[in-house]
Order: sequence, then C-alpha cells, then structure tokens
Amino acid sequence: MRTLISILVANALFMSGQSLAAPNDVQNETQKITELKQQLADITEQLDDLNNRVDKTERHTSLDRLEITGDFRTKAHSLHYQDVVWSPAMKVNFNDFGAKAMSGAFGMPNDLNSPLGKMMQANPDLAAAFQNGMLQGVMPYVLAPKSVQDIDNDIYYTTRLRLNLKAKVWDNVSFAGRLSMFKNWGDSTGAQVFDSWRSFTMDGTSSGNTSGDWLRVERAYFDWKKINGSEFYLSIGRRPSTYGPPSHYRENELRGGTPSGHLVNFNFDGATLGYNLGEITGVEGQVVRFCYGQGFESQWGNGEMFGDIVTKDTHLGGFNIDAINDGTNFLQFTLFGAKDVNDGFKGTMAFPTQLAGIFAPTMYQDMQKFDNFNFVTRVQPSGVIGDMYLGGIGFAREEANDIKWFASLGWTRAEPNGNAGMFGGMLSDAIFEAELNSTGTEIIMVPKTSDDSDTKDGYGIYVGVQIPAPYGKFGLEYNYGSKYWTPFTQAQDDPIGSKLATRGHVAEAYYIFDINPKMFIKLAGLYYDYEYTGSGTPVGAPQKIDDVLAGLTYSMLPVVDTAFDMNASLTINF
Repeated sequence: MRTLISILVANALFMSGQSLAAPNDVQNETQKITELKQQLADITEQLDDLNNRVDKTERHTSLDRLEITGDFRTKAHSLHYQDVVWSPAMKVNFNDFGAKAMSGAFGMPNDLNSPLGKMMQANPDLAAAFQNGMLQGVMPYVLAPKSVQDIDNDIYYTTRLRLNLKAKVWDNVSFAGRLSMFKNWGDSTGAQVFDSWRSFTMDGTSSGNTSGDWLRVERAYFDWKKINGSEFYLSIGRRPSTYGPPSHYRENELRGGTPSGHLVNFNFDGATLGYNLGEITGVEGQVVRFCYGQGFESQWGNGEMFGDIVTKDTHLGGFNIDAINDGTNFLQFTLFGAKDVNDGFKGTMAFPTQLAGIFAPTMYQDMQKFDNFNFVTRVQPSGVIGDMYLGGIGFAREEANDIKWFASLGWTRAEPNGNAGMFGGMLSDAIFEAELNSTGTEIIMVPKTSDDSDTKDGYGIYVGVQIPAPYGKFGLEYNYGSKYWTPFTQAQDDPIGSKLATRGHVAEAYYIFDINPKMFIKLAGLYYDYEYTGSGTPVGAPQKIDDVLAGLTYSMLPVVDTAFDMNASLTINF
C-alpha cells in the first residue's frame, strides 16, 4: 500500500513539474517542487508508522488466540515422623481353616511335603496354636513382628511448574487448561514404593504427587456461556476440581477450583451444567451447578479378558451451589455421591520388598539377591466395595481491613456392600479364608468378605484466619477429621499426606512475605496428630493409633502417630 501511494505521489510530482515549468517562473517552480518533496517525505513517514501499527495489531491478534500464564514454585521441607509402626496382619476365618485341614483338603500336617505340612513348618507359632486348639473364629494372622521407629527426612526439595492456557473461541465460548510438572529434586522415576494409598501414580492424584520432569494435563475444558441468550452454561472436560475454597488461602492464590477444597481436591473428567441464579434473585454471584463425572473406567484398558471383570465404572454426581459470592462474603453448599466405588484405581507402583516377603515368597527368594531392586507393577482394583456420599457447608469473609477468615463443616457417608479385596472393604477389614493355589502345592489366603457392612458417617471441620502483617500476611489453620472421615482430597500436595483428609488433628501456621505483586516467600509449619489409621482412603477399617502401638490391633500398611512438616517456598507468577 505504501509503495502504491509513493508511486502516485511521485507521478503527481513529475506532472506538476511538467505543467508548471515556464521561463519566467523558474524560482516558483523550484519552490513548489521542494514543497512536494517534503510532503512526499511526510507521507512516507506516516505510512511507515501506520504499517508498524498494523503489523503489531495483526501479531497481537494472532497471539491473543492462546494466552499462556503460569506459576513456578520451589519448596524445601523438613519432615519428621514419630512412632511409625509396622505391624501387618490379616483376619482369618480359622473355623473354616480348621474344617478344611481336618478333612484332609490341605494334606496331612505331619507330611512335610503337603501344603499343610509346609505351612506349619514355615510358621511354628501358628502350628503350636493350631495343635492346641487356640485358633477359632475370626482372628488376626500376624504376618511380621511389630517394629516402631522415628523417621526423619531433614531436607526434601520439590519443584512445581504450572502453565495456564486460555483461548477465546467465540463471544460466549472459551477454552481453559493447565499443564503441571511436580517433582522432587533428583528423582523422575514416576513410580514410588507403595507405602500408602496416595503413593502410587493414578489418574486422580497425578497433579499432587511428585512424578517426574514431564508435564501432565491437570485441566482441559471448555465453557459455553449464555446458551441461547439464557443464564445457563455448560462446561465439559478435565475439571477444575483442585484448590477450591477455602483451601486457596493457604496457597496465596485466587479460588482455584469449583468444589469445596475441604471435600474435593481430586482430578476427574466430567461435565458441569450451571445457572447464574443471581440474575433472578438479585444475589450477587449466586450460581447453581450440577456436576457429573467419572472417577474410574472399569472395562477399557483393564486387566481382565473376555468380559470376566468384577469391577464397575465409578460415576460421580451432585450439586455445588455458591449461595453468596459478593467479594466480601462467600457461602457455598456441596452435596454429591460416588456410585460403585472400587477398592483402588489403575496405576503403577514399586512393590515393597517387605510385602513381597509376605505375599510373594517365590519372587522374594530372588529379590533377596538384589536388595536394591524393586519391581514396578501395574495395580488395579479387585471389585466394587460400595457407595459414598459427601456434603458440606463453607463460609468465608474478607473484611475491609484485609482480614480473611473461614469455617467449613464436612460430612461423609460410606455404604459398604460387604465385598473386600486384599486391603479390605469400604471402611472395613477383609476376612480371609485358606485355599489351595492352582497347582495344589501351597495354601494361600484369599479375601472373601468384609468384617462389617454397616453404614458409616464421618465428619470434618476446617477453620482458619489470615491477617495482614509486616511485609505480607500471617495465617493460622486447624482441621479435624473423625474416625470415618473420608473426603476426596488425595491430590493435595502436602508430602506427609493431605492434611484435610487426616483422621485426627492438624494445626498449621504460615507467614507469607510479598516480595512484589508477582512473587512471594512462604514459611510454614504443619503438625499432624493422627487418631486413626487409613487417612485419605475408603479401603480398610480405621484402627485407633494407640491400639496399634499397644499391639492390640494391626495394619497392612505402615502407621504414623504424629508428624510435622517445616517448609519454606518461593513462588513466582508470570
């Protein structure tokens, strides 16, 4: 365009020179030519400026199609665990065992080559108790001697990178996503040793567990607002279901997820149909949402063949209501259920050597030759153990003087169906029965049913305050969970375990130093006082920690009495 105008101006200049040339007007002619040259120079300069502005606008418009922001956090922890108990046992139906043994189903006890003879020879205490008639009814079958120790991890570093993606698709349609990397320093193995239910990599917790130096898709969904000019909106994809209120205060960020962070901090795929009710009621920020999702896919990609599966898809559904959200007061109600909960998820883990010695003796013979080797395996659930329901009410207020405070009350209900896998049923233990293996050469223990199928209710409370302080803000939080408290917060990235899933007490204090609006340092301390085992999992009966320490009851996984986490972090938003 600039070239075309320049040619036209040059032609005009040439024609003007031809028409104006006369013997008596040479001086005037020269002056006019000089003026036209200056005008041409001015026009050229304006065209250059216009072209630069057009180029910038086109480039900006192109980049506006995808907006990328993010945050980077590096964190140092000092972790300390007191009275860590390893005391595994299983509940065995010894009436059934005795009847089978007396019938000769396991061979003769004095035949060292029979399955029963091998078992008695390998377990002399069990043999003595059996011969003296001490094994009757359902009793614990102790698998290893009890050990108690303190564990200190004086320094533990992590790095977290999150990239937020946004794109405007149309006037009322947008896309949002988040890619996350979370790793501890010096480790990108991905598969961790299975010492708790949150330690193996699975779909719902991948963003909250250190898993390596690769990006995972934590969120990916679209929002379709003002559908057909109404107040309805629809959103489908990998949901924003982590760091919801009021857990975002301790993260020093805006509300990160839709559901209550006291009840849900768990990745899942699904859909939300919402309605901006505030347009009718006049209450600012009032939104009603129906949420649906799938927490487990039981058929595609599972380990069974020819349709002989015993698991089912886990479906989630319920309501999340922001009753008030006016910038000062926030009131939220949550109620949803999970149907057909299985006794685990599909994932990968490094099988513990200690469990191999108990459950895989043949493999253990070789593992002893390479004591620094674990074998990585894929784990999947063994069956459906029941349904779960969760509900809660949360209130938060941000005062004019920048003081923020909140209180949240949560409720969980477990409805077991009596089924159980190796680690138990829904909030209940498994009862094992003795059977011969497929070759008839070894007695194995097989979980047959759970020891309790009653409905179980749990509750949790969560309160906190954040006040302005020199150079930043100071916060105090406290939460408590009862014996059967079972929220879906396993993706919370506290290394000791999700503090909001704790069956017991957790106190936290932190100080946030605001370096600039995009950068802050956080110093924090958390103290855990567990009252019951199994925090964060619906599998297995919660046992009182004091009883485990006293040897009155047992646990298939290590048990922690108390623990504390002192940490410091630096976060940059960009």
